[in-house]
Amino acid sequence: MNAELKDVKKVIPITPVESEPDEEGELISLYAAHEKIYPRSVTGMFSNWRWIMVWVTQIIFYGLPWIEWGQRQAVMFDLSVRRFYIFGLVLYPQDFIYLTGMLIIAALSLFLFTAVAGRLWCGYACPQTVYTEIFLWFEKLVEGDRAARIRRDEGPMTAEKFGRKVVKHFLWIAFALYTGFTFVGYFAPIRELASDILKNNMSTWGYFWVFFYGFATYGNAGFMREQVCKHMCPYARFQSVMFDKDTLIVTYDAERGEPRGARSKKADLTKLNLGACVDCSLCVQVCPTGIDIRKGLQYECIGCGACADVCDTVMDKVGYPRGLVKYSTENAMKNKWTQQQTLRHVFRPRILAYSGILLAIILAIMVSLFTRTPFKVDVVRDRGVMARVVDAGTTENVYRLQVMNATESDQRYRLSVEGLPGLVLTSEDTVSVHSTEARTIPVRVQLPFEGASPGSHEIHFTIESLDSPGKLIEKSTFIVPKN
Repeated sequence: MNAELKDVKKVIPITPVESEPDEEGELISLYAAHEKIYPRSVTGMFSNWRWIMVWVTQIIFYGLPWIEWGQRQAVMFDLSVRRFYIFGLVLYPQDFIYLTGMLIIAALSLFLFTAVAGRLWCGYACPQTVYTEIFLWFEKLVEGDRAARIRRDEGPMTAEKFGRKVVKHFLWIAFALYTGFTFVGYFAPIRELASDILKNNMSTWGYFWVFFYGFATYGNAGFMREQVCKHMCPYARFQSVMFDKDTLIVTYDAERGEPRGARSKKADLTKLNLGACVDCSLCVQVCPTGIDIRKGLQYECIGCGACADVCDTVMDKVGYPRGLVKYSTENAMKNKWTQQQTLRHVFRPRILAYSGILLAIILAIMVSLFTRTPFKVDVVRDRGVMARVVDAGTTENVYRLQVMNATESDQRYRLSVEGLPGLVLTSEDTVSVHSTEARTIPVRVQLPFEGASPGSHEIHFTIESLDSPGKLIEKSTFIVPKN
């Protein structure tokens, strides 16, 4: 039986699957070869907004690690000591709730923006879109616009073509590596990182992450581009569940544009029985994912508005009104609403609900951050020392208090305990903790003889900061042993 299976495995073809021959005997492959997309440069309102977002996001990304806050980097996630610095905030792993809140805010923001105007994130602020725009700018700078790039790629390899390719890839790699360096600079002091690179003294893991993130940027923005949006990004697959008939999406006005066809600028459209679309195909040429918006909304559309910009340019040239391709809604197109009517329906109860929930969560997190106590305390009974009877029959329990100073200055804290009659703290009641550090302090608590019945009793430790506002009360248990 095993021999038969081995023989079967040997004859299984691993070539691309092909369909049955048609009537003429031609074999049609079921796998379409990937065709490189050459997006054409475009100018217009949406293109300007996209470049504004490119500048804003990259100034923030590349600039933040170089900003200093006191004696440290303003924004740094120091995993080695498990502390996260965000300007004046110092967060510990115990502050994980804030990360959870940020993720909830990001998710709700995505739902809100998508319900309002489709894939705004994808079209204007997604790192894949941003870096693709930057890499396309390098490509245009070195190799020219769309027509020149196509002509060179289809032509033979010449010295000029080879040189341009080398320069382009050099710029891509240099930019990608600097991006990787900046990324690592959020997790290690970036100035020390730069010095270590210049001295060739950086750790192996440091080099790994710089090259890993740089390679990812180089591959995704330089080669994969639209394939990431079409095949790797899950958002393209489930975006439709967040759309409804009042969601603004990039839309082709088929009623006005069809039937499409070429014509002279002075032609009478009624005599030619033509719509406003001149069938120039520029909307396809500028699309970063290579789709034809005139075929309707497709999951590959990232909502960048490039087709709307170029179509408005064409409409201006032929003397037709703008808006053949525009942001609109299904209901607006069906009912021929004006822009004011469309916007009125866009801000519907669903949007108001998303906005209200989002604002409430943001407000709650902001209030929590500004009112949080600038230190943390964990109280644990010392398992190595059992409850015991000491001098004069006094019962003693030993605890370990871990005090974490979340400020950037040295702090002193006063300790006290209450919960049972006569309960006293016999160890030192004042402790000093250096800035952004944690200190574990052994604490002895004693109870007079017959101060409580045998068993477990709830007590409370009070920790108050002497150098800054803040007071915490932590619960624990006091054990009275049986006689």
